[in-house]
Amino acid sequence: MNGDDKMNQEVIILIAEDDEGHALLIRKNLTRAGITNRIIHFKDGQEVLDFLFCRGDGPQRKPGEAYVLLLDIRMPKLDGTEVLEQVKADPELRKIPVVMITTTDDPREIDRCHQLGCSNYITKPVEYEGFVNAIRQLGLFLAVVQVPSINGKH
Repeated sequence: MNGDDKMNQEVIILIAEDDEGHALLIRKNLTRAGITNRIIHFKDGQEVLDFLFCRGDGPQRKPGEAYVLLLDIRMPKLDGTEVLEQVKADPELRKIPVVMITTTDDPREIDRCHQLGCSNYITKPVEYEGFVNAIRQLGLFLAVVQVPSINGKH
């Protein structure tokens, strides 16, 4: 048994998305793409940061788990770029792959997210079929990607 075995554990998908309809669509299409991983939904940037940084009395991450964060940019309280910045500034949390999912296709914003360290950037097509397709492709990506586990609490 070598240390790489931990890489194949179940990855928990974190969705930070304030639009319930979009969150449901993401969930439904990940399931259609064959992704059966546990999904935890957060309604704003503050909720997902509290979870990751183990703050407050809501749900908190557990050491040794592997996470992928699907992050909307336009959210109340804290927007996605602020969340991305804080996650990538942390020595342990920076290992989490972060996929930005947003309606914004502004090249400056895409560039900023990549500079901050996002793994991928998916623009929500306004057109339903395009959005479904993007999420299916994301599902295929999640099926093959290796994600490191995150250790320690803050």
